[in-house]
Amino acid sequence: MGHGPLTSRFVRAALASSAVVAVAACSAPGGSSGTDNANASAAPVTSATCGTEPITLKGYFETGFPLPKELSTEFSKQFPNVKFDIREDQFAVITQNAPRVLADDPPDLMRLPQVSELVKDGLLKNLDGYAQVFGWDKWPASQLEQMRVSSTGERGDGPLYAMGLNFSMTGVFYNKKLAAQAGMTSPPATLAEFDTVLQKAKDAGITPINQFNGGATGGLAFPLQNLMSVYGEPGPINEWIYQKSGATIDTPSNLKAVQHLEKWIKAGYLAPDINSQDYATMMSRFIGGKNLFIFDGDWESGNLDKQMAGNVGFFLMPPLESGGKRAAMSAPLTYGISSKAKNADCAAFFLNWVAIDQKAREIAVKVGGSHPMGPADAYMPPVQQGTVTASTLAAGADIAKDNGAMDFIANATGAIYAKSWTPQLQKLAAGQQTPDALLESVQKDYESQVKK
Repeated sequence: MGHGPLTSRFVRAALASSAVVAVAACSAPGGSSGTDNANASAAPVTSATCGTEPITLKGYFETGFPLPKELSTEFSKQFPNVKFDIREDQFAVITQNAPRVLADDPPDLMRLPQVSELVKDGLLKNLDGYAQVFGWDKWPASQLEQMRVSSTGERGDGPLYAMGLNFSMTGVFYNKKLAAQAGMTSPPATLAEFDTVLQKAKDAGITPINQFNGGATGGLAFPLQNLMSVYGEPGPINEWIYQKSGATIDTPSNLKAVQHLEKWIKAGYLAPDINSQDYATMMSRFIGGKNLFIFDGDWESGNLDKQMAGNVGFFLMPPLESGGKRAAMSAPLTYGISSKAKNADCAAFFLNWVAIDQKAREIAVKVGGSHPMGPADAYMPPVQQGTVTASTLAAGADIAKDNGAMDFIANATGAIYAKSWTPQLQKLAAGQQTPDALLESVQKDYESQVKK
């Protein structure tokens, strides 16, 4: 699932970009694939290609999501000398295994969890040299800021250590038939209207919300952060995620958000077995028409357009007052190159191709359901109106207009998702934790993990 991780991606790609790729592919390989220190400058790069000799790119990807494989398949069609050797794991497993895999079995391309600790340990390649060669530093700065890490470990500025396959964004998906049964004729305009729909759904015998919350990386963080965006501004949340000095998640506005989530739980608006559900079960139930809402990301848009054609809608979390600004979890679908990667140049060339090639951008939209990375004037494939993909792309534009992009609270440290947010929210769902103690505990864990 990409949680991790998700800003808004709004871009349109010059067809000439594909020609640039083709020309560059014929050049001689360049750049360094050696180990980088956490704060080392990028090795000089004069060109970065896959050359013409046979190459096998070693990948460590997230299971259950077709976008990376679709892109790698298309890449090999365009560059037949490049094959992929792909290992897949659940995101929770990748989160736990990342340091060991990058150190002991370094992939050329890897789906990344939180990056700060990986950078501190010298496990990720500094990509600034590639950014200069490919012109990534001329893209809208907001696309890359979440993947920059300073010498002090703060994110948001400093060298670039990762790249996105696209930008992902989260919000609320709904079953249109069940919405009609609950009296919902259009997306709620305020949080109070949303609460009313939840109650009407329950009264009609419909499960209002089903959300995975089992395992090491639970999904209650999704509705919680959406509620945080209603009660507070995205800026302080991003500062906390970026490890800015003095930042805290234990604020009055975030307390209101946790209290509102607890109100939903106590009112019976969430399926009673969420703590035993994994992500796949949540998706299966939603596609099977078992519940009205899920909080999830636009990476499912293409899948839902196929599985629930014409019967699924999407909206951003409604504000407290009608017409108010909206915010959303929004960040790149983050991939990095190991500092020990054997084929770093080719891996960087692939990441650039994903952003500028016309076919790759079509795959990003139609399969991934998300805006591609890339230049501000980059080609954008047409999308059929009335689809959930069209809705999520339009919502991304709204978030950009409102400057409401937030990184995912699970990305604040390498351990905060599995070791703090998930168990604390599981306790909240079980009635074993209070909202104020939850935030106090997460902040305490955060401070113990962030060593300046």
